Amino acid sequence: MLRRRLITVPGYVIAWSLWFGAIPLWLPLVIVVDLARRNRGVALRSATFVSVYLTCEIMGMVAAGALWAWKGVLRPDTERWTDIHFRLEAWWGTTLFRAVVRLFGLRIEVEGDADLARGPYLLLVRHASSGDTLLAAALVSKPHGVRLRYVLKRELLWDPCLDIVGHRVPNVFVDRFSDDSVGEVGRMQELARDLGPRDGILIYPEGTRFSEAKRRRVLERFQEKGNAKMVEYARSLARVLPPRPGGTLGLLDAAPAADVVFCAHPGFEGAASLADIWKGALVDQTIRVQFRRIPRDEIPAGRDARIAWVFEEWQRVEAWIESQQRESSGK
Repeated sequence: MLRRRLITVPGYVIAWSLWFGAIPLWLPLVIVVDLARRNRGVALRSATFVSVYLTCEIMGMVAAGALWAWKGVLRPDTERWTDIHFRLEAWWGTTLFRAVVRLFGLRIEVEGDADLARGPYLLLVRHASSGDTLLAAALVSKPHGVRLRYVLKRELLWDPCLDIVGHRVPNVFVDRFSDDSVGEVGRMQELARDLGPRDGILIYPEGTRFSEAKRRRVLERFQEKGNAKMVEYARSLARVLPPRPGGTLGLLDAAPAADVVFCAHPGFEGAASLADIWKGALVDQTIRVQFRRIPRDEIPAGRDARIAWVFEEWQRVEAWIESQQRESSGK
């Protein structure tokens, strides 16, 4: 951890200094690029977002450092310490989300969020792009005051804010390629400890961002294993990947009082890759977000029944996304 932070923290400070010091060089360049490409100012929008992102990183690290300097007063073993860091985490994600919305001219439409202030619950979010990783902070944590505990991939530890603040509150950074899947699920289950009415746990059931290439690879793996049932199920999904049930089932077992909230959203596909963003696919998009809460007493018991239930509910996510995309295209 220390070795990583000795790289990332000064690295981001240097990157921020160089980026802003080079404004006289890159600003005219991106303007020329936008004029030549005539793509609604994508280069300038993207460069401005880089500026916001790096600034948020610096501000987040400064705030985390100040809090650490005051740990003798705040005391890390208190509820106040945890609350402040949850708020810092929510501020960071919300600021970046709002920057994306404003810079790229997005319109956000949300349904089903009226009851999100009441925990505890497991929040299962569709993963289509880097943009939707900020969605929960802006639409759940910030407006409803819910302290979300995240299941995230270990690669995100190279973001110093996520690394530093993310280790001061209950989050888990999992190794998606670990041979010890039972151990990784056990680490996730630790998030359910002391889960209260202000708390929630966020997990991306697909395990990775959706893409058509990944969907084909998943389908090929099921075909190679001769799993006809999963091949049929995977073919029924064209906009989401089949969920990996291990983490969700583990959290359901560890948090017996928690409801489940499914979060579906079309519109962020324009940020699925840097190439898509560069093409302007994200500009002026409408992002529709649906939260659908399932009371705990409606969730079946038993591993097989719960796997079937998760798969069925994920098909409902697929169907809703399809309906919204069809409506947007006027078909």
